[in-house]
Amino acid sequence: MSDPATPEASDAALPPSLRLLKWLVILLTLSMIGGVITVVWLIVTRMPATFAPPTPTVPEAVALPAGKKAAAVTFGQGWIAVVTTDDRILIFGTDGTLRQEVAISPAPGP
Repeated sequence: MSDPATPEASDAALPPSLRLLKWLVILLTLSMIGGVITVVWLIVTRMPATFAPPTPTVPEAVALPAGKKAAAVTFGQGWIAVVTTDDRILIFGTDGTLRQEVAISPAPGP
């Protein structure tokens, strides 16, 4: 004799319409799990590329004067600023021509 707590016994005791409903719920659960995994995968793989700002590139024509080393670079609309290690700001056009040079004065002492 089979134990009533086993799945086989409880499955056989269910009317056919409830057995069908049980399998439909199981299939729905599996399809929902698959759908959630698919949506999360699409968001993770596609969204970073969509919202990431375009990476600016320094044109090949931008060349620092002899003896200057860059400490920082920033990009504006139509210009590129390079801060050098000798406390100067060099502003280049997008075509690479030097438009302006600004000397940074040291901070006044206390």
